[in-house]
Amino acid sequence: MKRLAKMSAIMKKLGYGLGVLILLYGAAFAENETAILNFVVVKDYNGKPIRNAAVVLHPIKRDGTQSKGGLELKADAEGKASYDGVPYGKLRIQVLAPGFQTFGEDFDVNQATMEITVKMKRPQEQFSVYKDKEKPSEAKTEDAPKDEKPQ
Repeated sequence: MKRLAKMSAIMKKLGYGLGVLILLYGAAFAENETAILNFVVVKDYNGKPIRNAAVVLHPIKRDGTQSKGGLELKADAEGKASYDGVPYGKLRIQVLAPGFQTFGEDFDVNQATMEITVKMKRPQEQFSVYKDKEKPSEAKTEDAPKDEKPQ
């Protein structure tokens, strides 16, 4: 009988210890929560979806630098892409689509579900310091008429 009582006491202690261990384990991983990110990629000028846009996710370290690796998603015919399992924290998102400017922005993932709409712009005209100025090699010279002698 005494032996049975000792075994019962040991089992209770193990049960309590296991329960505390599970709680601590759960608390440790509560900091590593993950989120679901839903993306919609549309044209800026008319709001229509952009199919096959590449949505690239790059985690950002605490020092602000981009981590190596990343993940690339493809938008479907409705311009939608999603990913489940993104850890909370800073995330750099880039979106690339042919015929549009590359989009890039950092987001703070801090909710269980996030909806991110990306409005893609058409390429802008490039700025040039030479515009409206002539290069020395292209300067126009007045040619003397062929029948006159140069002075």
